[in-house]
Amino acid sequence: MSEISQIKSETLKIAQKYLPERRFLLAILQDIQRHYNYLPAEAMKTVAQYLNVPLVKVCGMATFYKAFSLTPKGKYIIKVCDGTACHIKGSLNLLSEIETILGIEPGETTADGLFSLETVACIGACGLAPVAVINDEYHGNLTPASLRQILQQYQGGIEDAK
Repeated sequence: MSEISQIKSETLKIAQKYLPERRFLLAILQDIQRHYNYLPAEAMKTVAQYLNVPLVKVCGMATFYKAFSLTPKGKYIIKVCDGTACHIKGSLNLLSEIETILGIEPGETTADGLFSLETVACIGACGLAPVAVINDEYHGNLTPASLRQILQQYQGGIEDAK
């Protein structure tokens, strides 16, 4: 089975959890994003066909919400908070450390596909500032040195990171 056929098949399975109604477009896209870590073009075409909506409607929603990505993301998505508390406590130093270690800037993914870097306005964990979330794991009271150790653990495998 070709990669395109596989994407179509997997996307259809995801979409069929919902009635083929336009009101489920956002939920279907969220499930696809969770499955692939981004929204493949072929998946969006399949969703448009399943819901019988123009592809431009699907693409419009996919590009409107910042949570969606049209390009593949890394296995580990690092979100560095730059809200007021984190900013004051050194979140820019954390970003600089990540850029140095991984060679990527916010919005980019490492060449090996292991890490993606994002900044967010607020993670909602101000008491732990500065904070970064790697996938769904919160890391608070970070320093560049502690962040370096955490990234090294993730580079060695998630089992070692916990």
